[in-house]
Amino acid sequence: MSRALMPNMLTPQDLEPNWEWRERLPAWGHTSVDFERRIDHDRLRRYRLARTRQSLQNSPAGSLLLFDVNNIRYVTATKIGEWERDKMCRFCLLTGDDSPYVWDFGSAAVHHKRHSDWLEPDHCLAGVVGMRGTIPPDFGLMQKYAKMIAQLIKDAGMADMPVGVDYAETAMFHALQAEGIKVVDGQQIMLAAREIKNWDEIQLLTQAASMVDGVYHMIYEELKPGVRENDIVALSNKMLYEMGSDDVEAINAISGERCNPHPHNFTDRLIRPGDQAFFDILQSYQGYRTCYYRTFNVGRATPAQNDAYVKAREWIDASIAMIKPGVTTDKVAEVWPTAESLGFPNEDAAFGLQFGHGLGLALHERPIISRAISLDHPMEIQTGMVFALETYCPAADGYSAARIEEEVVVTETGCEVISLFPAEELPIANRY
Repeated sequence: MSRALMPNMLTPQDLEPNWEWRERLPAWGHTSVDFERRIDHDRLRRYRLARTRQSLQNSPAGSLLLFDVNNIRYVTATKIGEWERDKMCRFCLLTGDDSPYVWDFGSAAVHHKRHSDWLEPDHCLAGVVGMRGTIPPDFGLMQKYAKMIAQLIKDAGMADMPVGVDYAETAMFHALQAEGIKVVDGQQIMLAAREIKNWDEIQLLTQAASMVDGVYHMIYEELKPGVRENDIVALSNKMLYEMGSDDVEAINAISGERCNPHPHNFTDRLIRPGDQAFFDILQSYQGYRTCYYRTFNVGRATPAQNDAYVKAREWIDASIAMIKPGVTTDKVAEVWPTAESLGFPNEDAAFGLQFGHGLGLALHERPIISRAISLDHPMEIQTGMVFALETYCPAADGYSAARIEEEVVVTETGCEVISLFPAEELPIANRY
């Protein structure tokens, strides 16, 4: 029997996040078992659709047309592989009181009909528009689907209301406008929906973080002279995929004189004795992301390197202490050092170094916390938000630097850190 995600069958209970704040957030095993209630995927799907419906109703739009794969997954619980993330080859429509439509890549639509029983089978359609321009607009596919979308919106009684579009190819915007569709910013509608995580999302984010805990222990053991930055990246990718990651989005591996300024990448540089080295592991489990920095020294550390680490730790601890419901993001950003005090000309040049950002199906969700933004445009921190806080401190030697990041879940009374590899003091890998 189909368990279709029919918006008119959703109940107020589907909006309940079902939080279970305990003495510690659980990090369940990744398999399905009969003796523990772990992830409730039906509840997860209904919550996400109910949140989207609520956010849509609170907006001026009557429908949502989505091309962002994170939004498509949030609304329809469909995913066809990480390769499609930048292809712009899938789209989804949510309109009126109807259940979502999803146009997918060829045979993927047939797969959804057979295996995604929460969707209506006749709403799983094969379709493609431009694939980032590789299918030229003059082939007419965009006009074809714009007409189909306009008719579905009309059938739902929403033709007089704007349509929220997250992003699309320029030619697709023109095709929609040619059909008389007024486009508004649908990404803001979706990000508002995705701000507050339910219990299942929080558990998935905790499971993803627990995978990175293990990778950092491996890095701690492997980090020694003669190993290259890219060797650590390769070992980390292998371990994460073996643990069940569905996407290792990126791993920053930065060592020695490359630490300052922060280049946000990795190379084939050989690790040397005394190097300060920091890493960022960005991966997902069932779509839910991690962003999780740790800094190490190799063999030994200088006073300047230790001092940089102590400052980065103090700054991140000060921001964690601020996190609780009702606090605004400007108050968090104010505890971080100014860009000028770190040697940067302005906050734009230091953007992302003292930083906070939401985590979910995307790496960067709400809230965004930065001195460049939050001091003038604060947001309220709310229970159920999950985000990462990261700090960076260049060392007095001119080339070393420390980088620390913690992932936090906002509870009813404060927050809980879910990135648990020890970072209270500077770890020395393979100490001499």
